[in-house]
Amino acid sequence: MGCIMPTVHVNDVKLYYETYGQGEALLLIAGIGYGTWLWAKQIPELSKYFSVIAFDNRGVGRSDKPDIEYTVSLLASDAYELLRALGVKRAHILGISLGGFIAQQLALDHPEMANKLILCSTSHGGPNMILPKGEILQFMAFGAGKETFQRGIELAFSPEFLAKHPEEIAKITERMRRHRQPRYAYLRQFMAPINFNSEPLLHKLTMPVLVMAGEADCVVPVENSRLLAEKLPNAQLVTFPGAGHLFVVERADEVNSIIIDFLKGGAPHA
Repeated sequence: MGCIMPTVHVNDVKLYYETYGQGEALLLIAGIGYGTWLWAKQIPELSKYFSVIAFDNRGVGRSDKPDIEYTVSLLASDAYELLRALGVKRAHILGISLGGFIAQQLALDHPEMANKLILCSTSHGGPNMILPKGEILQFMAFGAGKETFQRGIELAFSPEFLAKHPEEIAKITERMRRHRQPRYAYLRQFMAPINFNSEPLLHKLTMPVLVMAGEADCVVPVENSRLLAEKLPNAQLVTFPGAGHLFVVERADEVNSIIIDFLKGGAPHA
């Protein structure tokens, strides 16, 4: 499987990206603190069927990390300009967590670009978003240091997965350490969605949407995905019992199969 790993300049930043496979374009958008390495279990399978584009948002990985205000609109513009630079006129868009906000904004701003949407572990934001427990939110906002780094990784997974798959956690931890995110850049990403609220605009997202979530997600509670699926005009919901925030890692084989079925025109199955 060939891989091209260049960068493009968009909106005054350099974005690192990777492309794999051939077929309809599929853009993968990661969440806070994560980059292309998040999709290690998706890319080999999805690239058999699609032209997969993964990238590091501004503020993380091998992309530039300007110490300026980040907004979901700005991050969505980055993603849009990346697609334009690659000559992509239409793409399926998959976003997880913050990436789910970005995916919604990209589809709202450029509906002609968005084929099908896949929204994972995310929300419509705004006053009706269901927040994580107070101690988790406080940790995400104010935690720092070595122990906090490890705790942040652990929060993204279910207790069962942490106990049964220490080798997977070690791989994720190593990738995160290799691309260690500066504290200021983490906070810029963390604050990006503070004013995001797509709820009044969800009726405009008329394309097919697949909403997925882990039922044991303590970062973005699963109720947010249920609300999203209810309010979107053409959405299907799949939840994974016992899975955490990064269910795309925990249940990779299931997830990949569901994504392929959905994008190829079949009905998702839990």
